[in-house]
Amino acid sequence: MVGGLYIYLNLNQNKTINSICFLHMANNILTMTNLNFELDCKRTHDSLGSLSQLITSLACVTHHERQQLRETFKAVNGEDLISHLQRYEDAFYSPSSSSSSSSSSSSSSSSSSMNCSAISLWMLDTHDRDAVVAREALQQDETNFKALVEIFVGRKSSHVLLISQAYQKMFKRHLDQDIINLDPPHPFQKIIVALAASHKAHQADVNHHISKCDARRLYETGEGSLGTVIEAVVLEILSKRSIPQLKLTFFSYKHIYGHDYTKSIKRGKYGQFGKALKVVVKCICNPAHYYAKILYSSIKGETRDRRVLARTLVSRAEIDIDEIRRVFKEKYGKELADAICEGFPSGDYYRDFLVALATRSK
Repeated sequence: MVGGLYIYLNLNQNKTINSICFLHMANNILTMTNLNFELDCKRTHDSLGSLSQLITSLACVTHHERQQLRETFKAVNGEDLISHLQRYEDAFYSPSSSSSSSSSSSSSSSSSSMNCSAISLWMLDTHDRDAVVAREALQQDETNFKALVEIFVGRKSSHVLLISQAYQKMFKRHLDQDIINLDPPHPFQKIIVALAASHKAHQADVNHHISKCDARRLYETGEGSLGTVIEAVVLEILSKRSIPQLKLTFFSYKHIYGHDYTKSIKRGKYGQFGKALKVVVKCICNPAHYYAKILYSSIKGETRDRRVLARTLVSRAEIDIDEIRRVFKEKYGKELADAICEGFPSGDYYRDFLVALATRSK
């Protein structure tokens, strides 16, 4: 394979990188040292064994180590590592590999294509990664609102600012404006715009008095008013409160009225707005349960969705994957890694990478 690239990582027990071999179809041998990295570049044949070692090794390194790896690779080769991975993906891309209902008989070439897509996402800075996920969500035929919700709910305000800046730099567009301009309008759209505004306006500290007042307002404009929600009030609260403050509000709601706010949404006259609101509330109040369900659906659902599975694991691997694994086992009676292995064929390198992410420690 001309221009093909594989990376072999050797990790010691302390997870520091002792050596990395960038395997090229080239004749030169280069050696240099950068921080804790020893790089030996040498000629080798195109082998799937190297790819397998790449996958399991990269899933174990920290964010800081991945950035060091990118910097070192660029110093040696004059090019960004992610560009190499993406070029490999382009060379071997098969349209069937992007199908959300990939069968267990997927070819090794389509698996390799998906590998590099997932690994490239993993190698990005977190704010660049979220910018890419947001752009892909907005460009789909049916906007992936859940991916956008996960970004605006699951990230700190300082991170959301970096995401917006990265989005503008990478795509020459404004993220908030792209969300506002979605056509046709959707109930999720109003909620995401409100959440985006909350990251610009809220106070950092949570306040119990405010949470109780907001809980009462939610009740009075929902089930306390014959179950017909007043959307403007809900959107105002979402736009002016931080995610931790909203979480406290929903807990106060349960404490005051004896049931979750989602239960009030379910039995009220909330329509499509209510369905979207319930997703957001679940993501805010119990992210581990929310993501465990997302993972199960992407593996065992009627339509297996590899991209959702990869996006979720990459996004949560360094945040709360331990808790998600615990909840997954509790809800579905099996280990997350076992479910992934059952859902995808043996010898699928894409599966190996996802299993490695699913079993890593935060």
